[in-house]
Amino acid sequence: MKQPLGVILAGGQATRMGGGDKCLLTLGGMPILKRVLDRLEPQTDGVILNANGDATRFADYNIAVVADSITGFAGPLSGVLAGLDHAAQLGHTHIITAAADTPFFPCDLTPQLLLAGETNGLALAASPSGRQPTFGLWPVALRDDLRAALDDGLRKVVMWTQKHNAGTAEFPDDAAFFNVNTPEDLQKAETML
Repeated sequence: MKQPLGVILAGGQATRMGGGDKCLLTLGGMPILKRVLDRLEPQTDGVILNANGDATRFADYNIAVVADSITGFAGPLSGVLAGLDHAAQLGHTHIITAAADTPFFPCDLTPQLLLAGETNGLALAASPSGRQPTFGLWPVALRDDLRAALDDGLRKVVMWTQKHNAGTAEFPDDAAFFNVNTPEDLQKAETML
């Protein structure tokens, strides 16, 4: 199998941060998005960004920006679908997703997800605190099924992935999936660096 296309999910509204793009906040002198890109790029065959609104705000990153095709902020699954549709156009069979506000995710995310998804090509990451539903391996072949589920109102990642018997890639450290949702989280991330 060709290496998956990387998809950074940044389509949320960042309400707990007061709006705006969490991934453009600076952490240790560098935007969080740059940290996520630097981690995901070596693990994938190219990376795109799922974000809504004016794409020019990401012009400095020289990255394709793909908006949700489902209107009304339908959650991370909508970003996954946008990534799957873009991957299909590029001839990829799978995507790997990572959250744009999670700068410390594992450097072996892709190989572990590929192992966990050997049976059916679908897998989610998990840590001791539970599943990490924005970190996953997703087969392009399931994009029409996902589109139908979203059109029917489904918004919960785990409800859809369980239906398709997703594998689980277990990671030992919750801190790897620490995400920056609030100003306090950003301060904590600075100390974690």
